[in-house]
Amino acid sequence: MKSTRTRLVWLVVLVVCISVVFSLARRGLPVEVVEVVQGPMVQSVVTTGRIASAARTDIASQSTARIEAILVREGDVVKPQQVLVQLRDDEASAALAQAAAAVTEARGRMRQLAAVQEPVSLQLLEQARAADAQAARELVRTRDLFQQGFVSQSRLDDAQRAAIASASAVLAANAQATGNGINGAEGALAQSRLSQVLAAQKAAETRLDQLALRAPAAGTIISRVADPGDTAQPGRTILTLVSGDETRIHASVDEKNLNYVKLGQAARATADAYPERAFSAVLTYIAPAVDAQRGTVDLRLRVDKAVDFLRPDMTVSVEIITAQEPNALKLPSDVIFRDPNGSNYVLVIRDGFARRVDIATGLRGIGTTQIAKGLAVGDRVIAATTAVEDGARVREQSRRAVQAGVQPVAASKQ
Repeated sequence: MKSTRTRLVWLVVLVVCISVVFSLARRGLPVEVVEVVQGPMVQSVVTTGRIASAARTDIASQSTARIEAILVREGDVVKPQQVLVQLRDDEASAALAQAAAAVTEARGRMRQLAAVQEPVSLQLLEQARAADAQAARELVRTRDLFQQGFVSQSRLDDAQRAAIASASAVLAANAQATGNGINGAEGALAQSRLSQVLAAQKAAETRLDQLALRAPAAGTIISRVADPGDTAQPGRTILTLVSGDETRIHASVDEKNLNYVKLGQAARATADAYPERAFSAVLTYIAPAVDAQRGTVDLRLRVDKAVDFLRPDMTVSVEIITAQEPNALKLPSDVIFRDPNGSNYVLVIRDGFARRVDIATGLRGIGTTQIAKGLAVGDRVIAATTAVEDGARVREQSRRAVQAGVQPVAASKQ
């Protein structure tokens, strides 16, 4: 009797367990679902970079000299050709004064040739020609008298020697007049000397000017690494100047994202110092080669001129908008599966069962993927939090919201 009662109890327990299992099987496996929604979708590439000016100039001396004065400080705005650093220039000033004196002397020599030597030489030539003409006439007259027997042979010889001497004097005076003229040998020497001293003066002026370090363009001093009394060395930076009315962002992206970035794409950026003040930029440069060591591609973006709170070398976060769709169907990326053949699919709840649906994807955002084909708004997709097979009976236990869509970005004007 007791044995029969025990069997009956176990039978009841077994029936209850079977009923529970059957009931649970009828209800299905509890799963988390995500509903397909429609809204704006943005695909972007995120990176970091630094603010850079269009022109950055290191102010340095071209020679070794003591720094007499530094006339600016960090943050000062300077004008073109404004003197920023004055180096010791007493030796250069003396060299310039010496060169200027040599120029004055050379020009005085040119004036002397023009006002004294050339006129005197020409006058001497005229005198020599007059004397030569007189000697020639005297020779003719003496030769006539000799033929008539009125003078001796020695008198005729003297007249001939005088004529020859006067002709030689004309040649010498002519040579001297030609040489002493502005266009003669003396003039050429004087002009060569003047050119030499003018070049020396120019070199001295350049040397003196190099000791006054000037701003090559309007800009702002951002760095000063020397003080008066220090010795300036060639090529060693004293000041750093940034100039230009264009602000840029220098950044880089992983080479795997190179296919997504294109010139002219709009971007959002925020400076680490001002995270609440987002600003726009435009992609204007993509490096033609990949950095082999880092596996990255360098980029440059131009910032809107109205943004005035940025400073050189600030760290910024940049989101480059590579594509956008105002009315995209979308799902969280982690609910999408890929089979061995490379096809994308999801599991949806239909009539209480998990059903595989092949899909085509589009844009890929941060944690969100666009569904280009295969689903409709309101479809319930099973999340990957529970292992479910195609055809399994399931029931919705909880629902996860899709990440809010980001509003499309208007392309900035280039």
